[in-house]
Amino acid sequence: MSETDAPAPRTPKGPFKRVLLKVSGEALMGDGPYGIDMPTAERIADEIGEAVEAGYELCLVIGGGNIYRGLSAAAKGMDRAAADYMGMLATVMNALAMQTALERRGVQTRVQSAIPMTTVCEPYIRRRAVRHMEKGRVVIFAAGTGNPFFTTDTAAALRAAEMGCDALLKGTGVDGVYSDDPKTNPDAERYDRLDYMDVLARDLKVMDASAVSLMRDNQIPIVVFSIREQGGLARVLDGEGVCTIVGGAKTAAR
Repeated sequence: MSETDAPAPRTPKGPFKRVLLKVSGEALMGDGPYGIDMPTAERIADEIGEAVEAGYELCLVIGGGNIYRGLSAAAKGMDRAAADYMGMLATVMNALAMQTALERRGVQTRVQSAIPMTTVCEPYIRRRAVRHMEKGRVVIFAAGTGNPFFTTDTAAALRAAEMGCDALLKGTGVDGVYSDDPKTNPDAERYDRLDYMDVLARDLKVMDASAVSLMRDNQIPIVVFSIREQGGLARVLDGEGVCTIVGGAKTAAR
């Protein structure tokens, strides 16, 4: 197919064009106690692929809790920095698994690690990552910030700001932010919209305080939704899904 015959790029339907999707490591476990459930990874990859086909530019940060949970007993009594580096390596494993699932679907993907390991993935280079996204590739950021004492939430917020994202989408096990854990408290109140300071002042478990503060400083909204719900990502991107929005709406015009 020549360039003149190639289909024109699609215009995203929703309010955001470029987004960072933060997926917890636990979301990849499926129904297992730890590890990677590839059917679950492939379902998430299908939804990401559909978003790319719809014209959205996506990058990802994946936590390492599903693997680190199995290592936590070994990490007890260990130096905190060493334990954090173990967790960073777990995120690289998850990133490679998601890359496999995406490429099976035909989605061009690049993994960039904040800890250099050029045998298996690219080093994190901001300008290269932006160029990948402009070409329609999904970029998965691994190894957190590359520093101990920072969570993958903070890494997601940092990369969202560096990539100039219009929103940070956090895929969780529930359909938004609640005043308490809805799994244990059926009377927990669900919020449709919150301000950044609401989250910080009420100590709501959206993301850690440094991540929320970074999003506030850059005026990037945080959208919390259920990644376990089939089709949830597409509905949220299109502005139709059930979610909680933290912060003001940022336009996607470029």
